[in-house]
Amino acid sequence: MNGSKLSELPDDAEQLRPRVRALRRGALQAAQIPAVLCFSDGFLIKFLRARDFDVALSLKLLLNYLQWRKESPEISTCLSPSSVLGLLSTSYHAVLPQRDHTGSRILVYRIGQWNPKDWSAFQVFRVSLMTSEIISMETETQRRGLKAIFDLQGWCLGHALQINPSLARKISSILSDSFPLKVRGIHLVNEPMFFRPVFAMIRRFLPEKIKHRVHMHGSAFHDSLSDFFSPCILPPEYGGEGPGIEEACQDWTNQLLQSEDLLKQIAAHPTGDICTSPEDFVISEDSETDLVSEG
Repeated sequence: MNGSKLSELPDDAEQLRPRVRALRRGALQAAQIPAVLCFSDGFLIKFLRARDFDVALSLKLLLNYLQWRKESPEISTCLSPSSVLGLLSTSYHAVLPQRDHTGSRILVYRIGQWNPKDWSAFQVFRVSLMTSEIISMETETQRRGLKAIFDLQGWCLGHALQINPSLARKISSILSDSFPLKVRGIHLVNEPMFFRPVFAMIRRFLPEKIKHRVHMHGSAFHDSLSDFFSPCILPPEYGGEGPGIEEACQDWTNQLLQSEDLLKQIAAHPTGDICTSPEDFVISEDSETDLVSEG
């Protein structure tokens, strides 16, 4: 059975178990993974679905995710929505209530709502990481991925000065090879000319596949966005007929706040897998290297 068909199966399907076991075995044998750490089936399936159940590619993605967390503690160890409530309250970010025609989640970021004098780029990036952790738990999002709309109206020099090459690399890593989500499209609207040098800095770290999924719409975006998204899901501010952007932002802020404890647990856990502990797994009698769930 090919990867796309495997992805459609439920998490507890018997056909998934050999690849889940293979990924767990590979991760635990990797030099950078402490032997005391284990991984739940659900956690591993996120990475398998993100790479269409190719075990080798899924293992690379998982190791990249763990390495990114280790190298970016200023972002990954503080996933508290209440700590950035002031930013969220400006209607900076939303996940739209409806998926698009392909089943993708649609994320909206309104850069002009971010005051760089009040919030650092690291804090802003944490908001994106919080959302990514939450939606990566959704089976349908694991299958269909996400698309992001970045509204750059209000972009200014203060924003640009916060994006250095180090942060650009971290952002591009999450978009390409360090997080278990399929990025199906990145749409920029209202982008000013002086945003382009910053985007060029980010773009050079992106793989060709992601570069081809970036679309710049400019200020006359209403017609061109409709080529990618049905009007029924977009807010009126973006030429659609769905709920207003302010309402969508408030609803997602509430969702993040309701997930505060969960996000704090993810941030505190060595691997981000809060569904397991070393006692959840035992060595199979059939093989000393094959780890299987007791459940």
